[in-house]
Amino acid sequence: MDDPSSASNKRKRKRGRKPKASSPSPDRASPNPAPAPAAAGRRGRKPRRHEAPADADAARPASPPRRGEPKPVANGGDAVAVAVSEAGPASWDEDAVTVVGYPIGGDTISVTSGVVSRIEILSYVHGSTELLGLQIDAAINSGNSGGPAFNDRGKCVGIAFQSLKHEDAENIGYVIPTPVITHFIQDYEKSGEYTGFPILGIEWQKMENPDLRKSMGMKPDQKGVRVRRVEPTAPESGCLQPSDIILSFDGVDIASDGTVPFRHGERIGFSYLVSQKYTGEKALVKVLRDSKVHEFKIRLATHKRLVAAHVKGRPPSYYIVAGFVFAAVSVPYLRSEYGKDYEYDAPVKLLVKHLHAMAESPDEQLVVVSQVLVADINIGYEEIVNTQVLAFNGQPVKNLKNLVTMVENCKDEFLKFDLEYDQIVVLETKTAKAATQDILTTHCIPCAMSDDLKA
Repeated sequence: MDDPSSASNKRKRKRGRKPKASSPSPDRASPNPAPAPAAAGRRGRKPRRHEAPADADAARPASPPRRGEPKPVANGGDAVAVAVSEAGPASWDEDAVTVVGYPIGGDTISVTSGVVSRIEILSYVHGSTELLGLQIDAAINSGNSGGPAFNDRGKCVGIAFQSLKHEDAENIGYVIPTPVITHFIQDYEKSGEYTGFPILGIEWQKMENPDLRKSMGMKPDQKGVRVRRVEPTAPESGCLQPSDIILSFDGVDIASDGTVPFRHGERIGFSYLVSQKYTGEKALVKVLRDSKVHEFKIRLATHKRLVAAHVKGRPPSYYIVAGFVFAAVSVPYLRSEYGKDYEYDAPVKLLVKHLHAMAESPDEQLVVVSQVLVADINIGYEEIVNTQVLAFNGQPVKNLKNLVTMVENCKDEFLKFDLEYDQIVVLETKTAKAATQDILTTHCIPCAMSDDLKA
């Protein structure tokens, strides 16, 4: 267990480790909403002397594209529309793939070629989710993200978005396939906003062991996965229970290892079926409970994380009293505190909650003492850094807004904060509130709380 007052718990530490490849958690059943795939764009720069003016290219006779080159179907100014491949996963590995973009190492357009080597559920690092993805053996470097990937018929099959950097791996890149992109676009068209990819709202366990299946009352011909936990905020919490055996999803039988038929005799995680749905749609789930088969029509929703994956462009929320800076933990917050390797450098207890904790209510947040602005009133507390606030004056802290309300309305003699690691912070109420303004002035902070917390 890490000590919040130790040097290892200081912010922005660097250990010099090489980042490990992200991989889907074997027991997490479903993904979160992924951000919109970005469009590739060329950085602005001054034209060089040897470059022809724009109208010179227009005067040249058009030449047919060579095999493997993207084929433009419309041209409006600087934008070029390309035909999108409507072929499904069954045909993706039959074509060579050409990735186009402006990666580091030069100023002109770069074209790299390869083939699709794997199709499976991938961890979308920046989206903090797991969706269908293509693995290719073409190099995808910094700057390639958002660039289109074309097959040898000139049709776009996806968008380049990440690569595997490891000493034992070479030229492993990943592409967001067109079905995922199409889902994103149609989702926006249906609802007028991006609602994300739905999930089933459970964590599950494989049922490959025959003794385990027998103990759960399963017949020899029955297969499925066991429900470990149901998210309290998910619609499924009203019908699914721990130790239910999910036999099928929307009429597709689920194997005991959690896979379903995919293509060419291959199999893929059943979360793929869930991700094909849209938020608010219903799915038929067949479960085995107490040796009896039940069917439920379940409305699918997106994942409510205790530690938010994105803040959607909003400024960070904060609250300051007596020099104690309180904040809600999010993935961007962890990344700003501990860098891109936050999954290795952040406090263990915060990481455990980030990876495994489930929100008990839609508005629940993980509130921490981010830092202490040193002053006479908080002497002895200055080493508290990124430690969770569990309760205030005996009342559980649900979110940052809840903490602000309780502190601002407190009439007790003392402000008492119960923190993780069995620590407590006690301040005299009147003195603490009076000292806050002086501390803000000293540190040139205009307000004790962010705008979203003001009543």
